[in-house]
Amino acid sequence: MDYQQLSAQRRNHPAWRLLAADHAPMIASFLHLHFIAPNIRTIARQQLASRLDDHLYHLHELAGEVLFPKSATAYLDDWASDERGWLRKYYPSGQDEPHYDLTSPTEQAIAWLLGLGQRQFIGTESRLMTVFDLLQQIIDGTELNPRTRIAELQKRKAAIDAEIAQIAQGRLDMMEPTQIRERFLQMSSTARELLSDFRAVEHNFRSLDRLVREHIATREGSKGELLQEIFGKRDVIADSDEGKSFRAFWDLLMSPSRQDELTALLNAVMALDPVRELAPDGRLLRIHYDWLEAGEVTQRTVARLSEQLRRYLDDQAWLENRRIMQLIRDIEKSTRCTRGGRACGLYRHRRRSAECAGTNGPHLVCATVQTRHLAGRAR
Repeated sequence: MDYQQLSAQRRNHPAWRLLAADHAPMIASFLHLHFIAPNIRTIARQQLASRLDDHLYHLHELAGEVLFPKSATAYLDDWASDERGWLRKYYPSGQDEPHYDLTSPTEQAIAWLLGLGQRQFIGTESRLMTVFDLLQQIIDGTELNPRTRIAELQKRKAAIDAEIAQIAQGRLDMMEPTQIRERFLQMSSTARELLSDFRAVEHNFRSLDRLVREHIATREGSKGELLQEIFGKRDVIADSDEGKSFRAFWDLLMSPSRQDELTALLNAVMALDPVRELAPDGRLLRIHYDWLEAGEVTQRTVARLSEQLRRYLDDQAWLENRRIMQLIRDIEKSTRCTRGGRACGLYRHRRRSAECAGTNGPHLVCATVQTRHLAGRAR
């Protein structure tokens, strides 16, 4: 992070532009109310414009004057323009009415605004434990020595046996209310961040798709290298780090046993007195269903982008193959016309005529020269 980078981001990043906008409070409050709070991924233009009309009317009533003179549809078109980049405007398959969804930078800006409020409780113990757990998972998943792995498992087994014996004697180690609240707040924060991550993942997938298309379109080099690269990129989205992570997440979430387990855990935790004292949002009880809805949208986006990219690459390969086949036909046609004793129109200049002159197989030599020339064009 340096001055030049920050200056460029201030001019070009949609999140920064939103925070610096004159009507930022109106824009952020409206988008949060109708997209983020209810976890709605996409809204039709007419419906969103009607909601914005109501929102503006309410603000005008509170202020006693017209604060925002443009129409709701004009604001929506402005927010979805390339100069703003706060909404993504698109047409769903088979529909004539445009729909809108938040862009990832907009959600980042709104999340930052939400974070400006004073937090109920800042816990550190649970996050430190999370750091230890993640490090241990990395070590366990990369250890190649079987003896070391077995020793670690035996160590855990001994700890579990000791805990079982302690419980059997009637001694139970219980969490303090502070520890319960700390872990619950961390869980709820992580659960909501997952919803935001879906839009960021979709944004990165679209960026990756665009970069691959631009790279193929501007690629210079031999046709063979281009075709090899085209077919090598067919599954670039699914094979990216984010693609693999999302696929693993989706497989885990789609497990019926995992869904039932998560439902039971949420119900049990929300019933605890220390948690109820926090007055948590009741929608947390169905957060996994929100994940499913958001994940389905991302899943469809990944499938659609992958299919469109494959189709685009197949079209590029087809065009290159067609060009190569046309060059081969030109070679065959020129060879036939040369063998028939007719002059080749493409090679009437003096140097080619000189190469084709002579009595020792002139037609064969001429065909060979032309074949080399066309083959060079194909390369």
